[in-house]
Amino acid sequence: MAHRVPELGALELLLAVARLGSLGRAAQKLGITQPAASSRMRSMERQLGVALVDRSPRGSRLTDAGVLVTDWARRIVDAAEAFDAGAQALRARRDSRLRVAASMTIAEYLLPGWLIALRAQRPGTAVSLLAGNSAAVAERLLADEADLGFVEGVEVPGGLDGTVIGHDRLVVVTAPGHPWARRRKPVAADELAATPLILRERGSGTRQVLDTGLAAHGGLAQPLMELSSTTAVKSAVLSGAGPSVVSELVVGEELAAHRMVHVPVEGVQLGRDLRAVWPAGRRPAGPARDLLSLSLTRRAG
Repeated sequence: MAHRVPELGALELLLAVARLGSLGRAAQKLGITQPAASSRMRSMERQLGVALVDRSPRGSRLTDAGVLVTDWARRIVDAAEAFDAGAQALRARRDSRLRVAASMTIAEYLLPGWLIALRAQRPGTAVSLLAGNSAAVAERLLADEADLGFVEGVEVPGGLDGTVIGHDRLVVVTAPGHPWARRRKPVAADELAATPLILRERGSGTRQVLDTGLAAHGGLAQPLMELSSTTAVKSAVLSGAGPSVVSELVVGEELAAHRMVHVPVEGVQLGRDLRAVWPAGRRPAGPARDLLSLSLTRRAG
């Protein structure tokens, strides 16, 4: 069907000729040269197989066929304008909100700065933030409950595409009164694996890195405590309940104030990537694209 229907620009030219009574004035109105307008009109007439305009020194007059085609053209152009207005409304609605899902560490320690910068670029965009573990972030994205996600861990969750936006390192920490705080030698990977730790829940990026890193050393012992937030983990460590493994991003203040002690470890890799993620095959657009760009230019680690 498409090869029998003139292009939209040609139909707009025909409507301009009908309104202005001159091919030259129609060309000027549309911002094209008169030769280009003449060529476009001839091409449309060949395509339709009928003459649409009678040209004379006094101007251009529609033929009977031209009058009929002009009526059809007006409906098509009106429909195209309605389509464009609807598409603009969809873009405006999309650009007026941004739903972000982020793992706890990124949500608490990195996202606030990115969102402040985004607000300067897009003051009219309302942002909602859903914080949870990395598995929960993936679930939100796959359920179309978020436009962009941020996770930390070993790999991109299934069903998502992603890009590395930074790097992080897990560190073993204890309260100053714990025996590990006074030891001179690093904790070996086997000993770390065998020690009950205060840990984040399964599904978190921290837990994923630990499970992977210590798999060759017998796997993690039964946790001393299993908590769903970094704040709760830090509180338990500060109370003297036991050691933990957390992102170094989250314990900078406590280590600087000597309220926690960093315990060296050997024999296990505790680095991890921080990633922006989105549903596979659907690249972020609008404010999600802008937030992704900000996260890349303000890389962590």
